[in-house]
Amino acid sequence: MTNMKGKIALVTGGTSGIGAAICLRLADAGAKVATNYRNEEKARKWQEDVKAKGYDIKIYQADVSDFLVNNAGVTKDVTFRKMTKDQWDTVMKINLDSLYNVTKHVIEGMMERGWGRVINISSINGQKGQLGQTNYSASKAGMHGFTMALAQEVARKGVTVNTVSPGYIATEMVMSVPEDIRKQIIANIPVGRLGIPEEVAAMVAFLASDESGFTTGADFSMNGGQHMM
Repeated sequence: MTNMKGKIALVTGGTSGIGAAICLRLADAGAKVATNYRNEEKARKWQEDVKAKGYDIKIYQADVSDFLVNNAGVTKDVTFRKMTKDQWDTVMKINLDSLYNVTKHVIEGMMERGWGRVINISSINGQKGQLGQTNYSASKAGMHGFTMALAQEVARKGVTVNTVSPGYIATEMVMSVPEDIRKQIIANIPVGRLGIPEEVAAMVAFLASDESGFTTGADFSMNGGQHMM
């Protein structure tokens, strides 16, 4: 595992699901990890649980980091005909505006130090679209547009920017879907199973490492072959 001792990581939305796995993977590699939260009670409980396992994860809003993982996201699924402006705005604000709000605070420091990693967690549905998710799909597709543009701006300063686009991952949200529907989902995944958060975390750990310095502006699909570009 890559040694990230001395590095600071900020992971947005890191107290559950994929974000939580990313936090622990980066901490295992030696990074000091911070994440933000929306539900304080749930976040404190998660912090206590991982602390009991030996992890010291900070859960406040951070404004300086060596690398940034933009993971926070939300869905408000409804067909476009029935979608309200509020449902559109909520998804755009959390999924897309957050890229500006958080990255803006860290990018200058990365460039000044001559080293940095920005990793944006998108989705398979940002690549192929999904019925009932025009807002979500648009926001996640926009995320990779952000990646490609920013990557070109900061490449010569030692900063890389990449996207990871997971498919169906066995998070609490996906596992709460009725079993018959889950089986239908899995039937459409060539590898025959859901992904696990730790697999996404492993990809993030590589992109956060020194070894990924020649990798920038890319979108890494992790969907078990469900959508191939």
